[in-house]
Amino acid sequence: MARRTTRPAAPPIRQYSIAQARSSLPSLVHTAEQGEPVELTRRGRAVAVILSVMEYQKLMGRKPDFYEALLGWRKEHQQDLDDELFVAARDRATGREAKPWG
Repeated sequence: MARRTTRPAAPPIRQYSIAQARSSLPSLVHTAEQGEPVELTRRGRAVAVILSVMEYQKLMGRKPDFYEALLGWRKEHQQDLDDELFVAARDRATGREAKPWG
């Protein structure tokens, strides 16, 4: 049976109302620069998050398209893929008779 691994619990995000944030913005920016996101709320609902530039760039980073991801996967797992693995799975039959269209 496979073991389930759980992620360590993320520390709670600091929350501030927009009114509170106005008076302590420099402190909140410093907190975000240290790697701790700050959530801003309006009437008790989260409306924005202050992040460090590094965290923002990670989120906005370019993601590979399917072909790039496939090439990367193949490169990473090439040693695991053996041609003999696929020989037994390949159907050696010549196929079926093709019927003309019409």
